Amino acid sequence: MTVKFDATRKEIADVDAIVARIVPRICAATGANADDISLSTRMDLLATHANGCPMDFGRMREADDFNILHDVAGIRNHLNRETGRIVGFFVPRFAKVSAK
Repeated sequence: MTVKFDATRKEIADVDAIVARIVPRICAATGANADDISLSTRMDLLATHANGCPMDFGRMREADDFNILHDVAGIRNHLNRETGRIVGFFVPRFAKVSAK
């Protein structure tokens, strides 16, 4: 199965803004390389969105750092990188609410 990374220009702009804002905090806390974290965080968010868990990146972009970090860390820990799907019953706080 091929992992998709489809998103609109607006969604990509929101993801880029989220990554630019949160990566310095992640690097400060972990000592990780900013370029590596930026790319992997961007890919994780877009893969999650395009492979079964649509995200509300506009709402996420406006949120506080604590809630953004919750989703970024949760996605990093629960993303199946072969399918792009979230596993282990994790639901990001900024997942779009589906109408039932």
